[in-house]
Amino acid sequence: MTRFDLFLFLNFSVNGYPMLGLRFFLLSIVFGALLLSCSSPAGVAEGEPKRPSKRIKDPQIRVISEAEVFVGRGRKREISTPDLLYSALQALDADRLLTPVDDSAHAKFMRVLASEPNNQIALDGIQSIALRYLQLAEEAMRRGLFEESETMLDRARFVDQDHPDIAGVELALAAEMKSTDLFFSFNAAEMNARSEQVQQRLQEIAVKAKQAQAFFLITAPNDELARWMFSVMREAVSGYRLRGNIALAGRTSIRLRMPVEAEQ
Repeated sequence: MTRFDLFLFLNFSVNGYPMLGLRFFLLSIVFGALLLSCSSPAGVAEGEPKRPSKRIKDPQIRVISEAEVFVGRGRKREISTPDLLYSALQALDADRLLTPVDDSAHAKFMRVLASEPNNQIALDGIQSIALRYLQLAEEAMRRGLFEESETMLDRARFVDQDHPDIAGVELALAAEMKSTDLFFSFNAAEMNARSEQVQQRLQEIAVKAKQAQAFFLITAPNDELARWMFSVMREAVSGYRLRGNIALAGRTSIRLRMPVEAEQ
């Protein structure tokens, strides 16, 4: 059948009357096929599984540190002198004197002095660091920790070799090292547990203090612990009056100061 014959078939029937029902039926089939083809995604064939669309990744947010903060274009924010001095004083109060190297009181004060050599707060801060090391040297020598005391002295000299109090502490350390005083240190964990071994040792020290008529010095982290140590010693020599003093310090120790006659 030719295309012309098909056209006549679709538009005319026997007896010259149009066959509208068949014509509309065929046109509806063609139109429905067109709609189906339009509803399919472009580039995806029928029966082919649909490819998942790519998901856009969420933006990554990173919190930058203070040191990475930039002001303007390509310029890091500079710490002002007042902020640097405030930070240095905080480090001094926390005993961060020479360490950590980049976060110590000494490093911060020296940064200020590099740009402002006559800054009085920074100059006073350096003096305070040296003085603090001298105090630590005296505390160590009172507990008989002579090597530690010498280390603290060396650090004071490093900070300010011309500090006027260095000479006096040096003389005091030399005298302490020649003394016949007895020194006793304690393990912190055993002392906090107040074990029987600790109590027995305290009793032995009390007996030595009585025999030598020595003056005791108890150092402890808190007053309550120091008074407990003294109470154990006092009970060990009931009837004898122990003479001494209590001082607060980071470590627990006892020093028996021998009479001058015993030293001679």
